[in-house]
Amino acid sequence: MTNVAEPRHVEPHLTESSGIRDFVFGFGDGINTSLGIAAGVGGAEISSSIIILAALVGMFTGAKAMAVQNYLAVKAQRELLKSEIAREEWEMENKPEIERQEIEDIYRAKGFEGKELDMIVNKITSNKKVWLDTMLTEELKLNVEILGNPLKSAFRMFAAFLIGGILPIIPFFFAHGLLPLIVAVGISLSTSFAVGAAKSKLARTSIIKGGLEMAGLGTGIALLGFGIGAELSNLGIIHV
Repeated sequence: MTNVAEPRHVEPHLTESSGIRDFVFGFGDGINTSLGIAAGVGGAEISSSIIILAALVGMFTGAKAMAVQNYLAVKAQRELLKSEIAREEWEMENKPEIERQEIEDIYRAKGFEGKELDMIVNKITSNKKVWLDTMLTEELKLNVEILGNPLKSAFRMFAAFLIGGILPIIPFFFAHGLLPLIVAVGISLSTSFAVGAAKSKLARTSIIKGGLEMAGLGTGIALLGFGIGAELSNLGIIHV
């Protein structure tokens, strides 16, 4: 009789979160930047063509700035983590007994003791890569892969910013006055809610809360521009 192996139970896990982080930040900043500009300029009752131009300039400028800043931030974080990795490697080579004791302390705190503890410590310290990975994750709580690649992060941020940034501008290509702004707000609220909900689903937190948080906070702040633009127009600082 042939034994049929039981199907392996596989649970989905996020092994690398930098892509989600870049998209959520880039998309959110892009859509809110464009909506803020459109609302601010629209509040001054300026024509749709000027609103489109101002929003496009702001969108590409913001996308470039966010991409550069994200590249530098991820690169700096990776360099910092790599310096910590180099330090751990040096200590493993030059102070192996101290590092071994740290492994022992870590697993003793987890409840292991006696021969079982010795077996675990011996197994981990017999392989330098496993030893290093254990020190990084258990002692320093570091994971270089979570940060992602600086160049990839920059491109993802740039693309996500442009995707988010173009959405609130679309209605102004087809209409003038208050109507395209109302449509732009609706687009911003619905898409921001969808992205926030998707992010929360992946993180296994409240989908409704995540969606409302991203839609409400971002769009609400962006709409402050409408009041500013209208006030500047009323004061005569901006002339149509």
